[in-house]
This record gives sequence, structure tokens and C-alpha cells, in this order.
Amino acid sequence: MNTKPTATASGVTSSSSVFGAPCWVSLMTRDLRAAQDFYGAAMGWEFRRARLGEQFSVALEDGRPVAGIGALASALQVAVAWTPYFAVQDADRTTARIRERSGTVAVGPVGFVVGRGALAADRDGAVFGIWEGQLLSGWEMWRAAAPAWLRLRTRDAFEAAIFYGEVFDWATDRPGSCDVEYEADEVVLRSEGHVVARLSSGALEAAPDPAIRPRWEVHFPVRDVDGRAAAAQRHGGTLVHHEPGAQATLRDPDGGLFTITARTVTE
Repeated sequence: MNTKPTATASGVTSSSSVFGAPCWVSLMTRDLRAAQDFYGAAMGWEFRRARLGEQFSVALEDGRPVAGIGALASALQVAVAWTPYFAVQDADRTTARIRERSGTVAVGPVGFVVGRGALAADRDGAVFGIWEGQLLSGWEMWRAAAPAWLRLRTRDAFEAAIFYGEVFDWATDRPGSCDVEYEADEVVLRSEGHVVARLSSGALEAAPDPAIRPRWEVHFPVRDVDGRAAAAQRHGGTLVHHEPGAQATLRDPDGGLFTITARTVTE
């Protein structure tokens, strides 16, 4: 059984009510201003400062939150990448579960004003984040608008689903737990009936091309895939893969990979 997300006394949704579900996507980059310039030109986003500090910003599309962009601390040896974050009730317990199941915790848990976060990788090296605490102000709007969706490209989707299921309590009877469905060769993750992620088999761990190694892909639906892809290239991005009119995988000037997909008429 699933329940509606609950809010704290301040009216802000807590990670404890939607545990195990994707709750945000974020890019950590070397130059915050340059990244804002690129994504503003390529995706039409505007930016406002986030509650996490002046080195973090929230990207907005038509006034609605889309994603976060933050500046990497010089001491952190972390690759520039788009990363999904999953809501958890207890960051310490979750990082312990990750390690127990042969995953890796690279950073954290680190405390912030509104919560605690950590960066980790699963057994095949796909990087993801966890977040305990207050979710983004306007999280309900973000969830309903679905400005980003996730796909895990992994060696074995069913094995990966077991790993993440044990880490995040997927497919349990606990209120708020995400549901897991098996469709052909994919695993589909649902939260409160919404498809929030897909897990697909076929990634190659030793592939020279990082785009086909195990990784979490962040997809942004857009109305004009080809136009956005062209804009990204004009402003320093690189086209990695293109299916005209349908989707394009791009690399931003700092190396971050992301995918844009065609938004349906009904979205």
C-alpha cells in the first residue's frame, strides 16, 4: 500500500515519506557560471540560488524547478556528471546497506542546512545520490511536472533491481514503498502510480565509450529535440548520439552527459 507524501510542520515534504523514490537530479560541475550559461542557452533554463548555499542553484523552466547545478569543491575527486538522488529515511543506515551489498560510498553522508546527502555507486559502478531531510520547496510540483526521468543502463537489470530494492526497500509492504514491475527485458519503478525510473540491461562495464557503461541516465523531455541539440552544439556541447526528432545524448562543455527526449503532445 502506498500513501501520499506527508509534510513537515513547515509544509515542506520530508524524504521519509517518499523513501526509495527519485527526489531530484543534479549536476556537479567545475564552473557554476559557465554551466548556467550553457544550460540557459541550450535548454532555455533560468536559475535561482538554492537553499544549500551560494555554490548551488536551481534550474527553472517556465518558473518550475527542473534540476540542480552546483560547483564541485576542489577537494572532491568526483567526475562532472548528472546524478539522480533517491529519498531515504536514514542516510547512515542506507550507506551501510550499500557497502554491505558491495556498492561504494564515495562521499558522505554530508550535512547541509536542510538535510544530509551522500554519493555512492552500485556494484557495476553506476553513480547515484541519496538524500535524507527536507525535499525541494515545490517538490510536489517537480514530481507532477516530471521535468526529468531516469534510466539505469546496467549489465543486468534484474540483478540491479535486487541491489537497489534491498538498499531502498522497494517492493515492500511499507507505506510509501516504490513498486517494481517487470516488462520484457526492463524493470520499471513506480512511485504512487507514476513511472519514475527504468532499469535496462546491456551496458558494458569495460566499454571505452562512457555513454554505454553502466550509469544512470538523466533524460529531459523537450518540445524540439533537434533544435535543442543544435543549440547545445552552438554553445560548446558535443553530440554523442542522435535519433532525429526522438532523442539526443549530449555532453556539456565540462563533460557532463545528459539526454533530451521528445515531449509528447499530452505532456
